[in-house]
Amino acid sequence: MHDLNDMRYFAEVVDHGSFAGAARTLGLPTSRLSRRIARLETELGMRLLHRTTRKLSLTAAGEQYHRHCIAVRDQADQAQAELAQILTEPRGPLRVSCPVTLAQATIGPLIPGYLARHPKVRLELQVSNRVVDLVEESVDVALRVRQTLDDSGSAIIKQLGLSHGLLVASPALLRRLGRPAQPADLERFNAVGLSASGGKVRLRLFGPQGARHDAACRPACVADDLMTLRFAILGGVGIGMLPDYMCHEDVASGRLERILPDWSLASGIVHAVYLSRRGMSPALRSFLDYLGEKLVQAPVDDLVGLSPLKSPGEAIKAAPARPAAKPSPRSARPGRASDLDDR
Repeated sequence: MHDLNDMRYFAEVVDHGSFAGAARTLGLPTSRLSRRIARLETELGMRLLHRTTRKLSLTAAGEQYHRHCIAVRDQADQAQAELAQILTEPRGPLRVSCPVTLAQATIGPLIPGYLARHPKVRLELQVSNRVVDLVEESVDVALRVRQTLDDSGSAIIKQLGLSHGLLVASPALLRRLGRPAQPADLERFNAVGLSASGGKVRLRLFGPQGARHDAACRPACVADDLMTLRFAILGGVGIGMLPDYMCHEDVASGRLERILPDWSLASGIVHAVYLSRRGMSPALRSFLDYLGEKLVQAPVDDLVGLSPLKSPGEAIKAAPARPAAKPSPRSARPGRASDLDDR
């Protein structure tokens, strides 16, 4: 069987009416193109072109063969265009792991917009705080919130934004007990928290000019779920810390009030973890780009698109960066990282 490229070459020569014009389009030397067409005629055992010094013309066999060459060329171009579209257009399944509160307060509201922009993507969102193994569970990307970016072996980490812990209380509780004026006043309040170390809910606060205070409060409610703690704080059970993306609407509406706004709690880095930049699917790339667009960081390092607590001029102080944690044996395993902080 002769080279199918010669069919394309022949179609281009006929369409351009010259070897020189076709050679420029194909990026080939004119002499080489002429030899290829001559070889094609030899293989077919018939003349396809009448050649003169002025012009080229088709033989009867050449006219018939030209129609087939055009069909082959057009089908090849269509196949290439469709393949290119598959390689560039986001489509197919995209498996995403996300912590519960981040999904409920932040990622969930963004999903309709993403799928409207990329309707051929089928999003499979796993909402869980448990440890996720990207390789074993065939997860394309895991979204996490950490105070530090731990080593995740061969995984790639893309930072998306910052989340700040805010100390909040219900207006009813503050009317009943008064508003704390300094960190030391917190210890006369009941508190809610994720844990109670030594029988106390402990809050580490960072203040102006590098000041720091560790408050130890009476535990009124301890739960390993931030949404449960939010309900407790809204109900006036005690003061507590909530991430800004989770309570910004409560603060904006007055259901909750910030306590000691000049003091801050530890910040969390919102980031995505995936296995490799090489061979990244268009669906994954478009999803990461979309999150990067929506979780835009303002100059105050706040997720302003999701937690517009005050005007952009009010900076929320971030906690001093902690040194990078040494990778644990579990986190060093490719594609595996703990979700213990993602609540």
